[in-house]
Amino acid sequence: MSDDHSVILKHSGYRAVIEPDRFVPGAYELVVDGTPQSHVNLEDPTQLFFEYIQRMGNVIDLIGDPGEPITAVHLGAGAMTLPRYIGATRPGSRQQVIELEPGLVELVRSVLPLPRGTDVRVRYGDARETLGRLPAGLVGTADLVVVDIFSGARTPAHVTSQEFYTEAARLLSPTGIMLVNVADGPPLRFAKSQAATLAQVLPHAGVLAETQVVKGRRFGNFVLVASAAPLPEKWLPRLMAAGPYPAVAVLGSEFEEFARAGLIVTDATATPSPPPMRSIFQVKPGK
Repeated sequence: MSDDHSVILKHSGYRAVIEPDRFVPGAYELVVDGTPQSHVNLEDPTQLFFEYIQRMGNVIDLIGDPGEPITAVHLGAGAMTLPRYIGATRPGSRQQVIELEPGLVELVRSVLPLPRGTDVRVRYGDARETLGRLPAGLVGTADLVVVDIFSGARTPAHVTSQEFYTEAARLLSPTGIMLVNVADGPPLRFAKSQAATLAQVLPHAGVLAETQVVKGRRFGNFVLVASAAPLPEKWLPRLMAAGPYPAVAVLGSEFEEFARAGLIVTDATATPSPPPMRSIFQVKPGK
């Protein structure tokens, strides 16, 4: 590892670097292949910087009783922003992280160590392959499964299919929630196909995003929320009040209309997520 807190990742060949946030003391950003992927505030792990992560945090806050420990499985480590958040807001939670790149986790643990007392177990390997090797006791017990898997700026094809979501959903408790980060832009073919595919596996689903992103006017992140149980109606006003703004929650008949235009993805038809324009998310090396 070099002095600038970077590493070349073994599987992708991409360069991962952790850089200080120039505007927030004690905060850092993980950048992989020029794409900002995670933001961490070491002094306050409850501060969530990226909008889609804030939306995920808002949903996590509504699981069970406030502050109640949960069981969470994270597919994709990043800089472990959400495991830190859950550890701070729900002490005693049990968390598992699955990550393909050991070098990334080593970099994060070295430069951005987890807060003392955060119970996180890391398992290395491809997310889909590792799902099948998780302890049998974990199946059907997770309150939360987070799918946030990227290779550079794109989600690999094999973690976008109905077969993949079926395997991941096996971990959920009867009322457990799955959160999926989807990046897409106009005409939203990928986002709508992911919504349609996930709804085939978990029948109660919705979308959280910035208004202009949902309308297909610009590239951005969609948070897909899904469960085998009905999503509590009380969530909607609380999610909208929590922001960030301007926000929209696509649920019920609106979600059905959104997903109707999407083709259900199988292993035979799966493709990676579309690449964003480099000017949208990416930063110049050395900046």
